[in-house]
Amino acid sequence: MSASGGTKAIVAALAANLAIAVAKFVAFLFSGSSSMLAESVHSLADSGNQCLLLLGGKKAQREATPQHPFGYGRERYIYAFLVSIVLFSVGGMFAIYEGYEKIKHPHPIEAWYWPVGVLVFAIIAESFSFRTAIKESNQIRGGLSWKEFVRRAKAPELPVVLLEDLGALVGLVLALGGVGLALATGDGVWDGIGTLCIGVLLILIAIVLALETKSLLLGEAAGLDEVKKIEEAIVDGDSVSRLIHMRTLHLGPEELLVAAKIAVRHDESATEVARAIDAAEERIRTAVPIARVIYLEPDVYSESAAAAGPDPAATPGGSGH
Repeated sequence: MSASGGTKAIVAALAANLAIAVAKFVAFLFSGSSSMLAESVHSLADSGNQCLLLLGGKKAQREATPQHPFGYGRERYIYAFLVSIVLFSVGGMFAIYEGYEKIKHPHPIEAWYWPVGVLVFAIIAESFSFRTAIKESNQIRGGLSWKEFVRRAKAPELPVVLLEDLGALVGLVLALGGVGLALATGDGVWDGIGTLCIGVLLILIAIVLALETKSLLLGEAAGLDEVKKIEEAIVDGDSVSRLIHMRTLHLGPEELLVAAKIAVRHDESATEVARAIDAAEERIRTAVPIARVIYLEPDVYSESAAAAGPDPAATPGGSGH
């Protein structure tokens, strides 16, 4: 993912959410609508989430240290996971609590034009933010569906902003529906029901975000296209005759670790093997620029040893290789 593209989407979402949060809270003060209060807290939480994403991106740029030799790229995953927690607790649970209280103790909405006007303004502002996130995502998602993009993206910022903006837009429609029904029927319970629906929606989005970022935190391999490019780059048919096995791991969204066992000719000298490894590393970095940490172990491939090994499919070099 382009870091600049992710930052642009985050800043656009932050500006929209801050303006919307202020407008919603003013509408709540004048109208007493619980949907407005829940939505204002939701927008404020979203603003905090964008700040967390920006902070994570900043911290991830720190240089590697002896204590953290592979750098701090995963800081972006950690802060994205924190976003899911904030969205669940501050956004979802607060909205459910407010909805329950409004259903239990309903009261009519006063100064209806405040919540309706603010909701319409918020829908317009969120639409611009959502459009920015879609535009930036389209530059990198290729032929992936939106579901596949959210699930496969190694950089968490754009999927997080996309889901947040989508949740915000749906939540605004729910809030507008709750306020509209409350005004049409004179029954404030509808306002509470709309608030409850917003809370459930936010919790569902938070769970999806938590599951996806948890997978990234545990460590994900390179994508299928990148694995194929690396495999093709390693073998040159001369000094490296075969890829015995390989493991990849994302150290961060834009930094990949590659560890592989490669087959070299048995009659090569140590100098020739070293040159073959250096050349293979250069080919890998050319094919997949984010492959920045590469460890290649030379071996002499033996079909008979591979067949006799305890798990030939996993270690084609055979037992003890």
